[in-house]
Amino acid sequence: MHYRQNGKSLSLIQKNIGYTFNNERLLVNAVVHSSFAHEHKNSGLSHNERLEFLGDAVLSLVICDYLMDKYPHYREGDLSAIKSYLVSEQVLAYVASEIDLGSYLLLGKGEEQTQGRRKSSLLANVLEALIAAIYLDGGLEAARQFIIKQFRRQLEKTHTQGSFADYKSLLQKYTQAKFNCCPKYELVAQNGPAHNRTFEVELIINGQRLAYGQGKSKKEAEIRAAKKAVEDLKQQPGQSQFNLFSRPKQVR
Repeated sequence: MHYRQNGKSLSLIQKNIGYTFNNERLLVNAVVHSSFAHEHKNSGLSHNERLEFLGDAVLSLVICDYLMDKYPHYREGDLSAIKSYLVSEQVLAYVASEIDLGSYLLLGKGEEQTQGRRKSSLLANVLEALIAAIYLDGGLEAARQFIIKQFRRQLEKTHTQGSFADYKSLLQKYTQAKFNCCPKYELVAQNGPAHNRTFEVELIINGQRLAYGQGKSKKEAEIRAAKKAVEDLKQQPGQSQFNLFSRPKQVR
C-alpha cells in the first residue's frame, strides 16, 4: 500500500497488530477518516464509519462471549458493567494508542490541525473499524484473536480486581439506607449520528446533582455516573459502615 499519513506507510500497521491482510483495501478503508475522504473525493476512498458500526458489534460479541465463559456465576448486571467498561471510549482509545493506531489515521487538514490523532473518540472509532476490517478479511476467529490479544491487559484487570461491581445497584442500596430514596438518572444530551451516538447523563440523589457520566449508550453513561458517585462516597469519612463498596468475590 502506498498511502502515507504522518510520514508512515500503512503497510507497517500490519506488523504492529500482528495480522496480515489478504485484502489490504479493507485496512485502508479502516483508517480513512471522513474528513480525509471529503477532501479527496476523487481518490476512490471511502471513510470508515460503516466499518465502525460493524466493529462495535463484533467487539461486543467477542467481549460478551469471553465474559460469559470466564464468569459463569456472575449475574447480568455485573456482566453488563464489566462489558460497558471494556468497550468504553476510554479503553478503546487506550488500546488504540498501545498499537500506535493514531499515527496511521488518514485525516483531513482540519482534523490534523486540531490534534485529531490524539482525540479519544477518533482513536476509539478507528479501532472499531480495524476490528471490522479484520473480521471481514479473516472471519470471526481472526477478529476474536486480535481482540483478546489487544485487550488482554484490560481483561486481566477484571480478573485481578474481581467483578466491576454493578455500581447502580450498589448506589441504590446506599441511597435507600441513607436517604430512603433511589438515585435518579437524567439524560441531558445526545450527540453524534445514530450509529455512533454519545449519551450524557447527570446523577441526582436526594435532590442534588452529584455526578456526570458519558457513554455510547444511556446505560453505559448511567453506570459511569454511578461509578463516579460510588468512588466519591468511598472517600468520605463514616461511609464504611454500609459496607456496600467492596467488590464481590468470584465463585469458583
